[in-house]
This record gives sequence, C-alpha cells and structure tokens, in this order.
Amino acid sequence: MPTTTTTFSCFLFTFLITTSTMASMVGAVGVNWGTMASHPLPPHKVVKLLKSNSINKVKLFDANSDVLQALSGSNIAVTVGVPNTLLRSLNSSKKAADSWVHDNVTRYMPNGGTVTRIEYVAVGDEPFLKSYGEQFHPFLIGAAMNIQAALKKAKLDSKVKVVVPCSFDSFESGFNLSSGVNFRPDLNKTMIELLAFLDKHGSPFFVTISPFITHLQTKNISLDFSLFKETARPHNLSHKTYKNSFDLSYDTVATVLSTAGYPNMDIVVAKIGWPTDGAANASSYLAETFIKGLINHLHSNLGTPLKPHKPPLETYILSLLDEDQRSITSGNFERHWGLFTFDGQAKYHVDLGQGSKSLVNAQNVEYLSSKWCVVNNNKDLSNATASALEACANADCTALSPGGSCFNISWPSNISYAFNSYYQQHDQRAESCDFGGLGLITTVDPSMDHCRFPIEIRVSHAEFHRMCNFLRVILLVTTLLASLTV
Repeated sequence: MPTTTTTFSCFLFTFLITTSTMASMVGAVGVNWGTMASHPLPPHKVVKLLKSNSINKVKLFDANSDVLQALSGSNIAVTVGVPNTLLRSLNSSKKAADSWVHDNVTRYMPNGGTVTRIEYVAVGDEPFLKSYGEQFHPFLIGAAMNIQAALKKAKLDSKVKVVVPCSFDSFESGFNLSSGVNFRPDLNKTMIELLAFLDKHGSPFFVTISPFITHLQTKNISLDFSLFKETARPHNLSHKTYKNSFDLSYDTVATVLSTAGYPNMDIVVAKIGWPTDGAANASSYLAETFIKGLINHLHSNLGTPLKPHKPPLETYILSLLDEDQRSITSGNFERHWGLFTFDGQAKYHVDLGQGSKSLVNAQNVEYLSSKWCVVNNNKDLSNATASALEACANADCTALSPGGSCFNISWPSNISYAFNSYYQQHDQRAESCDFGGLGLITTVDPSMDHCRFPIEIRVSHAEFHRMCNFLRVILLVTTLLASLTV
C-alpha cells in the first residue's frame, strides 16, 4: 500500500506535468511596433516601455537599425519585416537576399548568438491585400525561398523562421465554414505554394484578424459579438455555435488551411486590435473592452469550436503606439491602433502580463515647448476653412473625423485643431503658424473635453538625420536592385 508521502509525490508530479502542459498550450501575446510617426518615441525608451509592461514579443514591419540595436540584450523575441517594396529584388537575386539577411539578421546574431533575439523574418506585410492587386504575387514565394536559403547559409535557419503575414481578405468573402471555403481564386495557386513552403520548414501561418473591420464591413456582425460580450447573440454555422467574432474568423482560417491539406499547421495572429479614434465605435472604452475580452479568451485556453483548447500559437496586438504617418486608405482610424498614445501614455487599463491592471507609461519623454497654434479670432476668417484643409493635407487631422474624439468641437475650434496639428508636426516653427496671418501662437492649452491638442515629442537633429539617411539608403538600394533586374 503506497505511503501518504508517495501518494502526495505522485499527485504533485501529475499536477506539475498537467499545469506545465496547459501553460505551453496558452499562446504568447506580443505587440506590433510600427514606426510610421513624424516624431517617433526614441527606440531605447520604447524598449523600456516594453520591458516595464512585461511585453516580451514584438513584431516589426521593417528592420530599422536603431530599433534592432535598442532591442539588443533585452531578451525580447523579435519578428523583423521585409517591406513589400523589396520583394521583387529579393525574388530575382540571391545575392540581394544574402545581403539583406547579413545586414538585418546576422549582424544582430553574431556567431549564431542572440544579442538581439530574432525569431522570425516576415517576408512582406500583407502582400495579398486586395487593394494591392497582383503586384506582389509573382515575387513572394521566390523572395521567401531566397531569404530561407540565406538564413541557411548563415547557419541561422534552425533559430529563425521565415513567415509571410497574410491579410484576412486573402480568403473568399463571407463566413462560410463548410468545406467549400477557400482562398480567393486569384490567390489560390500562390497560397498553396506558400503553405507547402511553410510546412516544409516548420513555419506557422501568420494572418491578420480584425473584428473591428469585420464589424464595419459585415452587417450581421454586431458590436457586442465583436467585443466578446456575453450578451451577444450567438451565430450558428456548420453545426457549431459561435459567441464572438474572433472565434468565427479564426475558424475560417483553420477551415481554409484544413481544406488546403494542412489541418495541423500552427496559426499566429499577426495583427489584432481595436482603434481608439478616427471613426464611430473607435474609442478607448471600446478598445479596452475588446482587448480585455481577447486576453481573457486567450488565457482561458478554451480555443474555438473547431480548435478546442488550441489557441493561436502567438497573438500580436495592433499596436504598441499610435502612428500619425500610417496610410489612411482604409480609414482614419488606422492612425489610432495603439495601446499607448504616440508619446507612450496608456489609453486604458489592461493586464498584458505586467502583474497589474494598469499599463505603465513611458518615462522621461521630452516634449517640444508648451505652445500651440490656434486661429486668430480677430482676423477675417472667411478663408479659414480652406487654410485648415491645406493644413490637414500635410498633418494629422483624423481625430476630427465623424465619430472621432474631436468631431464635436465647434467652428472655429476645429480650425485651430488643424492649425496646431500642422504646427506641431513642423516642430513649432513660427512660420508654420502663419496661414496667411490667420494663425496665433499661444501658451494656453486649447484642449477641451475629450479632444486633446497634442504637443509633439522633441526629436534630436542627430536622430532625425539618422532616420532620413536610413530611408535614403533603403530607397537607393531598392532602386539599384530594381535596375539590375531590368
């Protein structure tokens, strides 16, 4: 008869094995760190922000040297990105791929080490978006294969996986979870080749899931269903009951992969989030509701109706910071995905693993002077609207959008908002608050209610010129490599 000690030891061993197995099934949560900002928060301060919030995975959209240097020694797992503009040259030239891997991966992992812990190279950023047409289709697979070969040559292929982030519109429209659901017809051949490549090298399938955009575009997907609300009306599809938009989207991806012959391929949610401004239903309150619902759902380990107890391998929130230079082709909300404002201040409360319900703000942020540009009410304002439109064309006025945080401020306060946005983005230079004599520089903060008139971050000239030089080098290399393929 076993002793009490033996019985307890067996129980403890079983408990530890069970809990460690369950923990391994709960996918990691990281963030997308984009740098499309006119006045970016310095990379070393962003890394401190990541660490103070216990965020240990980041996905980048490029391979900015300042960012990768700042991540050096942080032990934060990194996905570096290959911009879509480089796909053609990387497809046509193995030397170009070798050079890219050397410059953007090997140099940060000397002798196979992990000075910067790069885990993935993301080839392209949603290159299959419908809005891009087929311009990147012919080059994607070749570029991925050449990057893979370059990693192997550098003896890093066992540590760094090659992936391709795919947009949700890569799938046929509509939520039809029957076996007939598939990739878009124009993509089917390329996607089958991609899946074969990923499967061969043990790489996961990276995909964007956006309940916010799905809610905008799909009439029968309610806001409550998108926000993980328990009060949401469930959807019944293919004999499965769905209680939230995330599960429905995720199982759409799983169904397509299974139909294509890869039912067990790991799925990584490369982008998912909820914007806080620039559109109706884009608010900090709803974003907090969504992110809390998402995190709780992922940590519950429930999985989805098709993938019970199998949550995504990893999930990357879009995004860490707001970016005032992001394209707004899809909507003005595109510049407001951040958990934090452009200057690293938390927009709402959520536990990402930092051990509390509050996010920790960026510290020691250096701002421009406490000055704003507003409209001079003592002037003839008959042409003020035209001046404001011109200012917005060269600045960020997305908060003035219908449903935005500054949409309801009255005229001419909205003119002042436009003037100030232009003034701040142009480093508070006196001439940038002229507007034909209609502008006035003030030290009285014109912010009101929920409408914030921001002051930009101080960017050192050295940092600004380094960023400009980096962009010039990228442009030069792209041009040269493109000329070699002609």
